[in-house]
Amino acid sequence: MAHLLATNPNASHKLMCSNLGYGARRGSRSGCYRVGRKSVLQCSSTSTSTSTSKSKSISSSQLPCADQDVRLQIENGSSGKLKQQFEYLVCEYGWRVRRLFENADEIRKASQVQAEAFHVPVSLFNDLFFQFFQAEVLSGLLYKLKNSPPNRYACLVAEPAKDDPDSTKQLVGVIDVTVLRDQNVLQYLPPEAEEYLYISGIAVSKTFRRRRIATALLKACDVLSILWGFEFLALRAYEEDLGARKLYANAGYQVVSRDPPWTSNWIGKKCRVLMIKRANLSK
Repeated sequence: MAHLLATNPNASHKLMCSNLGYGARRGSRSGCYRVGRKSVLQCSSTSTSTSTSKSKSISSSQLPCADQDVRLQIENGSSGKLKQQFEYLVCEYGWRVRRLFENADEIRKASQVQAEAFHVPVSLFNDLFFQFFQAEVLSGLLYKLKNSPPNRYACLVAEPAKDDPDSTKQLVGVIDVTVLRDQNVLQYLPPEAEEYLYISGIAVSKTFRRRRIATALLKACDVLSILWGFEFLALRAYEEDLGARKLYANAGYQVVSRDPPWTSNWIGKKCRVLMIKRANLSK
């Protein structure tokens, strides 16, 4: 299952965002889900914090699949920079999720997974249109990697937890995590919340769908939110995409608003829902 939710659209990946729009319109506060308040555990070595979180030491047991060196560093109270020494954020359901290695080959593979998942086939010149689309996706990913601080944006990728002849050296899933402060989302959070993590670009390779890869990717976002010190996560889904909405609901996300009717009355314009959750590693 793949569902594209673009963030920070720019000229370089305008095509990828054309069917989505960015930013939820301000909806009525009546009937909105008010997220409760809770302190978030924050790794002492992370540099990002918000007013919704309080600094506390984080135990190694709260990192489901962190590298052993990081576990020891955290347990020993080291204040050294957590420079992505952990290898995997999550190891579950037969998949491992880590941060994208910023080399040309892996960036190309990640953009290919997203492009294949989100490309809408056309009757004529489909291969040509796909090549253009893939180039746009690659350009957008390169732009975000180049222009975003490492603690404000992360592209996470999933790979097999053990050797699999069907997936050797393959990336089977991709997800984007970005720190945002869109007021249209903040209005549904506690007043002291200044920023949140926005989840987007969720894509799973067609060959490996329905194997809980997306679930592992979403849980890795929870782990990253703890490491970065953010308590709330948000994403958008198409209202009619019941499969994606069920996936997000099972991961703890709840619908807080919908696009106003007048924004989705145009031909081809789909209504989206905004979903929010509190990071919870027990999910």
